[in-house]
Amino acid sequence: MREARQTAGSAGSLTGSPLVREYLSYLQAVRGVAGRTAEAYRNDLFRFANYCGNRGIEPETAGAYDVQNFIADLHAERIAPASVNRSLSSIRGFYRWMLRFGKRGDNPCGSLRNVKTPQNLPSVLWEEEMAGFAELPNTAGILWPARDKALIMTMYSAGLRISELVSLTMEKVTGSLEGARIIGKGGKERYVFFSDEGKAALIEYLPERAARIRMAGLKSAGPGGPLFISRRGRPISVPGVRWIIARYAERSGLGKNIHPHSLRHSFATHLVNSGCDVRIVQEMLGHSSLSTTQRYTHVSIEGLKKVYAKAHPHAGSAVAKSGEE
Repeated sequence: MREARQTAGSAGSLTGSPLVREYLSYLQAVRGVAGRTAEAYRNDLFRFANYCGNRGIEPETAGAYDVQNFIADLHAERIAPASVNRSLSSIRGFYRWMLRFGKRGDNPCGSLRNVKTPQNLPSVLWEEEMAGFAELPNTAGILWPARDKALIMTMYSAGLRISELVSLTMEKVTGSLEGARIIGKGGKERYVFFSDEGKAALIEYLPERAARIRMAGLKSAGPGGPLFISRRGRPISVPGVRWIIARYAERSGLGKNIHPHSLRHSFATHLVNSGCDVRIVQEMLGHSSLSTTQRYTHVSIEGLKKVYAKAHPHAGSAVAKSGEE
């Protein structure tokens, strides 16, 4: 078995590097890195520490050749390119921190480039599809219709990440239900808006939410309580949201891989299709990099190709050819 494949848990005995532990503490205490992100850094660096330890070197003294070999081992184990790049990013950050605070004189990752990743377009529901999907709770007769429609419309109309949705509390929503204050990745704060349909769905859902909480005898009805709850009155979880969306995806008959992030993708794509400036979309999504948002312009182009192919009698070969270029 290759050492690069060892899990973070098995790396425990090889995490004796005080600098790795100090860097991880720095990320959380000073940089305010979120729990999941910090865990990803930890797993990546512990795996790298394992790799170094099995070769008799310390991660803080490893050279470019060692990092290259580690990345090569990840490739050999058929680790997904995106995961390989994330590991490389974690290692880069560790050495940048060492360099910045005078703990090392060079960055062995300075000349290393990310591996190529397939540019998959995100799963998107077009406007009519999204309208139909949002109505499913009213017609499917499953789960909790009022909550589910409010949940779908809140995610879609505000372009929320699933983590942002489950952490949304009553006190973060405006009294008029027109929007909410969101704490996104890296503690970045932004204000989001709800559509008229989203506001109407929340108005219908909130009395039912309060009733469920009272029936359960819980104390989550206050300002700090979660906006979305389970049928038992408890805070809804990330797996819970995924499960809800999956049930409606099955009922939709659209034949698409619909997941919670599809609603965020659809929100952004519809804004771009409507002519919204990509920098404004960037702000609404809470992206730190404009390049992350710009992929939605490609989604828009793909959508236009499909419409053209269906509408024009001689478009099939032309669209296919343009896709090959």
